[in-house]
Amino acid sequence: MRFDTDPQVLKKQVAVETYRSRGPGGQRKNKVETAVRLKHLPSGITVIATEHRSQAENRRLAFERLRERLIKLNQPRRRRIPTSVPLKAIEKKKEEKKIHSKKKHLREKPLKKMEEWY
Repeated sequence: MRFDTDPQVLKKQVAVETYRSRGPGGQRKNKVETAVRLKHLPSGITVIATEHRSQAENRRLAFERLRERLIKLNQPRRRRIPTSVPLKAIEKKKEEKKIHSKKKHLREKPLKKMEEWY
């Protein structure tokens, strides 16, 4: 699914939430709601910005981050090209199977003595 990255369209698709950010900064940070959290409703992606003192600056930064994440989501994933198993690995697996087989053969019950058969 492709998501629109146009700023005008993004503003309509986003739920903006402001809150007081945590961490050092004292009264300035504890009193003013400068942190911004954006939730992109179509994709469910949430981004936050709390670095700056200005709410406007944090909002701009959050929209930039959201746009980058959507661009990354819109890129098609490359198909994985499976690699062939190396010959050495195949030989090692065969050797391990032989060893395992020998162990199992040793677990078998020994044959009855010849005298008991008659």
